[in-house]
Amino acid sequence: MAAPDEFPVSFRVMTQEDAVEISGWRYPPPYDFYDATADAGDLAELLDPELRAGHYLAAVGRGGAVVGFAQLVADGGTVDVGLGLRPDLTGRGHGARFLEAVLAEARSRHAPDRLTLSVAAFNRRAITVYERAGFAEVARRQHATNGGVHEFVMMARAEGWRDPRG
Repeated sequence: MAAPDEFPVSFRVMTQEDAVEISGWRYPPPYDFYDATADAGDLAELLDPELRAGHYLAAVGRGGAVVGFAQLVADGGTVDVGLGLRPDLTGRGHGARFLEAVLAEARSRHAPDRLTLSVAAFNRRAITVYERAGFAEVARRQHATNGGVHEFVMMARAEGWRDPRG
């Protein structure tokens, strides 16, 4: 488990130092698909202050360490969410808590009616977290990234959704 000071998180506008740190994160296979260096365009966007302006946030634990990031792109009443948790924190039961923190930040910044996200189809671990949080698959598409064409699952959730488990 993560050290107690890593959760809960707060969000700040991503600094250049944050972006450089995140660009160095390395995930174990098959999740190395999400390494920032796996796609030149994604890496360029992350490292360019003008390209990430207004959309990228760093998630910071109480101890001050960057523990994740969020990308929030508002379009009318919809916010498209991108997120990433630091590699050493993945697969350890933190995903749902981190997702809810990101969604709370999206609500506070944009008051959306609908939230959307996309995830690589192979990533059952993340898809399960998203489904438990009320997201449902709305489409699948092929997307050119990371040197190939990969299947992605598009998911959406109405903002008024509440977990029936309480």
